[in-house]
Amino acid sequence: MINNRYKLLVVDVDGTLVDRNGAISAEDREALTKARASGIQVSLSTGRVIKACMSIIARLSLDGCHIFFDGALVTNPAQNKEVYAQPLKREVVKRAVEFARLNTIYLELYSKDHFFAERENWSDDIHRRFFRVEPMFVDFTGIWNRERIIKAELVVHTPEEKAKARSFQSHFRDSLRFSIARTPAYPGVDFINIIDPKVSKGEALMALASHLGVSISEVMAIGDGLNDISLLKVAGLAVAMGNAPDEVKKVADHITLDVDHSGLAAAIEKFLL
Repeated sequence: MINNRYKLLVVDVDGTLVDRNGAISAEDREALTKARASGIQVSLSTGRVIKACMSIIARLSLDGCHIFFDGALVTNPAQNKEVYAQPLKREVVKRAVEFARLNTIYLELYSKDHFFAERENWSDDIHRRFFRVEPMFVDFTGIWNRERIIKAELVVHTPEEKAKARSFQSHFRDSLRFSIARTPAYPGVDFINIIDPKVSKGEALMALASHLGVSISEVMAIGDGLNDISLLKVAGLAVAMGNAPDEVKKVADHITLDVDHSGLAAAIEKFLL
């Protein structure tokens, strides 16, 4: 018997929908298909940029709005229709670039359609192979006036990189928001999303639900990362993956199986179908 209590299912990508190999299980695909067939809207919610999600969106035939850039942008890629956007302030981008250059910190900048870097870095291979995003190497001077920068990012792995990231976060703690995203494919790597202080997946969910005319109580959200906490706190039903850290599990109404055992499908079967 189909449960009609929930009208919107919001799904995190890495560690929830996508496993360490970048794959989506057959069980998860089937469960999502059934949910959509029952009339439930399915939206992704991710720190990823749009391009890094297009193959997933196509594979699952998801034709609606999704949350990208850790909540800084809600849009329908098929229609190129923005629902909500909260880019970084130009002056803050300028200061971030100057600080990164002064302290030899590798900084990534993202507009809606492009990923910018000033030089090559070991993380470029991850972006190309796993996320299918190609960096554009440009001089950052004045980029804050030429481009609408939605998100910046630090990708760290070594103790030195982590120390530099901490110094960056400390310097900008009052003017930027930081959230760590991880993927099972690269367990030792932290992707530190840098966004406007007003941005969160939770804020983006409220904008998305309002746009769709859906009550927050009619939303089921599922995730595994620290950047999913705000999302789970807002949703009517919050589900944490079995592979989520304790901080995420504490805010959830239900804990499902891990990503390697199709926890998404198990949660959909339990609550939506």
